[in-house]
Amino acid sequence: MKSKIANQFFTNYLIVFVISIIAALSTAALLSFADSVISNTLVKNKYTADSIMQDDYRKIDPNLVTDHGGGVQIVNENLEVVFSDGLNVIGNGILTTEEFTDFLIQSKSKGIPYNIDIQYNTEENFWLIVTFPTSIRIDFAIAHNKDIPSEDMDSVIGVIVAVIMFYIILLTICAMAYSKLTAVHITTPLKKLTESTRQLRNGEYTTRVNLNLKNEFAELQDTFNAMAEQTEHEISLRKQSEENRKKLILDISHDLKNPLSIISGYSELCLKKQEPVDKELTDYLSIIYDNSIRANKLLTNLFELSKLESAEFHLKLNREDICEYMRETMGNYLPALDDAGFTYKFDIPEQEIFTVIDREQMNRIFANLVDNTIKYNDRGTDVSVHVREENSQAIIIFKDSGVGIPYDTAKDIFSPFVRVDASRNSQTGGTGLGLSIVQMIIQKHGGSISLNTDTHAGCEFEIRIPII
Repeated sequence: MKSKIANQFFTNYLIVFVISIIAALSTAALLSFADSVISNTLVKNKYTADSIMQDDYRKIDPNLVTDHGGGVQIVNENLEVVFSDGLNVIGNGILTTEEFTDFLIQSKSKGIPYNIDIQYNTEENFWLIVTFPTSIRIDFAIAHNKDIPSEDMDSVIGVIVAVIMFYIILLTICAMAYSKLTAVHITTPLKKLTESTRQLRNGEYTTRVNLNLKNEFAELQDTFNAMAEQTEHEISLRKQSEENRKKLILDISHDLKNPLSIISGYSELCLKKQEPVDKELTDYLSIIYDNSIRANKLLTNLFELSKLESAEFHLKLNREDICEYMRETMGNYLPALDDAGFTYKFDIPEQEIFTVIDREQMNRIFANLVDNTIKYNDRGTDVSVHVREENSQAIIIFKDSGVGIPYDTAKDIFSPFVRVDASRNSQTGGTGLGLSIVQMIIQKHGGSISLNTDTHAGCEFEIRIPII
């Protein structure tokens, strides 16, 4: 960001530089044009020494000059001022050769406040000097003799080009330095704002910005800080609300377990009594018993999920060989798979792959996966379990060839209360919380779980757990 803004400033300054050069050249051209226009109206150009020259200097009319504030002097061959009228910058009397030479040189010097025009009459051997006071004059000119080339031409052009190049390079360096210096005043607060925004995005809601500025960035700083403060407050309220919700669910599920257990227990006892009972009453008792079992299971899962989400929950971790654990665990489910009419295949290596797990919680994972597979698939379904090590992780693939899950449902399958088919779940007793509990347990182990499935494509669960 800094380099981009600095480059933009540098580009802008170069554009201004080019515009300034163009403006300067245009101004010079305009001044040259104005000079040519004004020259035709200046009295010094109207009444030059050449225009009033006469061979007999006594016939020269000085009034043409003196009436406009000028002066006329005549210097003969003996350097004697033989005539003077009006403005006099040469003096009177006889001049020495040195004095006259100095006068001739100074008459063409830059900066003198007079315009001195000197004409020599070769017939009568005298100098005619016409002088006008100068109002304003800027002496700058470039002279070039195109008729007689000079041997100094190359060196002079080289010096001029070198000076121009040095000026351009110096101006470029100054523009670059100034652009970076200017950009710093913008990029520094922007960088701080960007970093604070990144921290806020990453969940650091206590972050604030202090730019120590009083310009527009200060307004942006105040707006950001107000937004961050409001966000922090809202997040705090949301966390508190979430904690209250979890605690409420935990308390309700815990408090309702006992009454539901009593209802299911007594209804089961009534159904098992040996005395003849009215069939209609028996049906009612069966409905009460079945629904109390479902409600009890839902509350149990709610209680377990809330307990896993609680900050007080901690895994009871032990170092375990995941291969040996999987052999023992899947061996316990062989009778259930046989009763369901499933075929199965286990690919578990003999080598040891050590992980740190909570056996009780891991048992819940595979109990849920096996239970779902048996509930929702037909006889003849193939079940396979594959274990391998990859990138410091133990990977467990639990796969079946059953009915699968539609893609739109599968992408949210680990969210609470997501069900593939509400009517089917009411028949099987599913709560929609099982896979949420599974994911929570795996995440507590520092791992992850994903599902690859689609309708009639079976389900493939991939579990990843860090190894030690």
